[in-house]
Amino acid sequence: MTDTPPSPAPHADAQAELLRLRQSIDNIDAALIHMLAERFRHTQDVGALKARFSLPAADPTREAQQIERLRALAVSARLDPDFAEKFLAFIIREVIRHHEAIARGQSADGALAS
Repeated sequence: MTDTPPSPAPHADAQAELLRLRQSIDNIDAALIHMLAERFRHTQDVGALKARFSLPAADPTREAQQIERLRALAVSARLDPDFAEKFLAFIIREVIRHHEAIARGQSADGALAS
């Protein structure tokens, strides 16, 4: 009995499937970036409104509602709700940082707003 190496076809099939899956992941990543950019455009408007009316940058009540809502969405989407909460907490921290910068008369990147 001789050992013959496996044919290259299964390996080629796996590589083709891996490429297909990675292309889908890359498309989803691009969509996430565009959605985050759109979200931050809206939160910048919120920050400008808060600054104009001297409202606080953070809104703990709203944040708690959002966390509860996104945890429920995560469960229904079969995503770990703890991960969803951590992801949202990161976004909220960044939004608050932007709101504080706007209130100081700076853009979100720290430059003076025009």
